[in-house]
Amino acid sequence: MVTSNRHIQIAVIGAGFGGIGLGARLRRAGIEDFLIFERADGIGGTWWTNRYPGCACDVPAHLYSLSFFPNPDWSRWFAPRAEIQAYLEQCCDHFALHDHLRLGCGIRQARWDEGQSRWHLATEGGERFTADVVVSAIGGLSRPDWPEIPGLQDFAGTCFHSQQWPAGLELKGRRVAVIGTGASAAQIVPEIAGEVEHLDVYQRTPHWILPRPDAEIGAIRRWLFRHLPGARKAVRFLIWLISETRVPGLAWSNRLAVFHKWLANRHRRRQVSDPRLRKKLEPDFDIGCKRVILSSDFYPALMRDNVELVDTAIERIENDAIVTRDGRRRTVDTLVLATGFRATDPVAEGMFIGGDGIDLQQHWQAGPEAWRGVMAHGFPNLFLLMGPNTALGHNSVILMIEAQIGFILRTLKRMRALPEKVLEVSAKAQREYNLWLQRRLARTVWNTGGCSSWYLHPVSGRNTTLWPGFTWTYRRMMHSIPADALEFGARCDRPE
Repeated sequence: MVTSNRHIQIAVIGAGFGGIGLGARLRRAGIEDFLIFERADGIGGTWWTNRYPGCACDVPAHLYSLSFFPNPDWSRWFAPRAEIQAYLEQCCDHFALHDHLRLGCGIRQARWDEGQSRWHLATEGGERFTADVVVSAIGGLSRPDWPEIPGLQDFAGTCFHSQQWPAGLELKGRRVAVIGTGASAAQIVPEIAGEVEHLDVYQRTPHWILPRPDAEIGAIRRWLFRHLPGARKAVRFLIWLISETRVPGLAWSNRLAVFHKWLANRHRRRQVSDPRLRKKLEPDFDIGCKRVILSSDFYPALMRDNVELVDTAIERIENDAIVTRDGRRRTVDTLVLATGFRATDPVAEGMFIGGDGIDLQQHWQAGPEAWRGVMAHGFPNLFLLMGPNTALGHNSVILMIEAQIGFILRTLKRMRALPEKVLEVSAKAQREYNLWLQRRLARTVWNTGGCSSWYLHPVSGRNTTLWPGFTWTYRRMMHSIPADALEFGARCDRPE
């Protein structure tokens, strides 16, 4: 084994909300021996990488921010990408994290050494580190999902995934095709429709779309938020409370989502005057089964004369055209793949090698699984931020991240008192937790709503992505740890 250049107490992989939030809390707790590794050249995670036109958050900004580092100066209720990324930069400055950052330094592999009870990390640049603890903050939406369409590799024009939007791309006068009508496409299409010569939007399944109540936050309100913290906290609490009221319609019975269904149908009727187009855009599954989109300009963009919504399946792609199954050939010179991410396959093969040489990616072939989304059996001293079943379909994931950060800090404090600083979740605790979790998920709209979504694993069919309840129940759960769930300073039983 190659000798490590440096040993650190904690290695954090990823400099998005999870990594930066954890770094800030570590410094506040007086822990200085940590590094945050980030493959990209800047911080922000998804808010650094995704730079497509119109990129913004679909959670109100005052809730999509760290509770211990509020921002009174958001310019809009739904913050654009650049503003969120700048906010994370401010967080780094405020908590003096820059000396703890390794930008442009992705982790190729983290391997657990049973004998030394530490992790060996190899970077993509060839550097070596060891760490007592590794925290994966790579998130679940970091690996682009490229579609398997015959002929895609033969396309001669400009082709890219929405996450990899080329800097300075000029679309004026071009014939563009956007494949996908999910959250990214709903932001991209309105931004480019007025610029291109012609735009084809390829839809496999229509989505439920609600109006986006976005607006500029004026100077007076920003002054109030800056000088009256109680006003800002009240707004944050109100956004959280309203968002939590969506849970019954998602997790208990979709009949309880009748208001949102009515609102979505009214929104579509008001904005789409063409009855044939309106019919194409009408979902045939329960609202919430797929991710609900917030947009007030996607439908109007589809009504433009130079935009066509194509709901016929793609047969193949040729060097300068897309051919659908009805035999029609549409010429195109720029192809945008707004096809989402590999949420049910978030870890690359060979990235995490745990006890007994277990590869986490191979271990998760039938779907990612963890204990409370934060620890996986067989991987000692490894914590996950936004691990399996901790994403949300109704509220801000920052709430989940902060609950996990709090758990990690409390656990690290307990570990420091041990002579052998090794922690692992037991196989029994993880198995029982996931049996309980899947029973809860079985009756939710995501499992019964009549759709196929990226929430469900393609092999097992299990929902490996979402948390099936209120955020406050998860946060409360993360404060209580069953005595037999975690084993400190000992080697847990390995699966047979």
